[in-house]
Amino acid sequence: MDVSTFYALFSATCFTLVGLWWNVVQSHPEWMREPPLRRIVGGIYPSFLLPALMGLFAQVGGTEQPQIWRVAFIALAVVGCLCTLRLLTRAGARGDHFVTWQQAGAALLYLLIAVVGAFPELAGHIGLRPIQAEALMLIALIALIALIVLGHALVWRFMAGEGRPAEET
Repeated sequence: MDVSTFYALFSATCFTLVGLWWNVVQSHPEWMREPPLRRIVGGIYPSFLLPALMGLFAQVGGTEQPQIWRVAFIALAVVGCLCTLRLLTRAGARGDHFVTWQQAGAALLYLLIAVVGAFPELAGHIGLRPIQAEALMLIALIALIALIVLGHALVWRFMAGEGRPAEET
């Protein structure tokens, strides 16, 4: 598959997931009533939106003008990493190890995306063009779950009710 086609499909899929997530959120107004849960629910939004935006910038810059996608990937990855670390501290404080590991993996992935954006020559060490390495990191990283899959797993936990705080008796 050509890289621009990949990013077009990837970006469209992520934007669709943003819309689907907000439909899920609308069907659970109780999630918005508690500030800690509201922050977690809101924190899932960037896990779909930021990769979607990265995909758009990759299409705009492509291989002809890599500085466009590189700057965007660095900036969006820094935002993603900061948002994820903020969620990580909240999940850790609640003792939710499942979410903690997912968020730690996402933070690491965002960091690696920013590093390759800043130092694209690193992709050559594994025989890839930088834009290909970034695409692979948006999908999967050895021993870590893909960024989008992390978002899917969190969505599933909330849809299945596992993300809600225990009912007080």
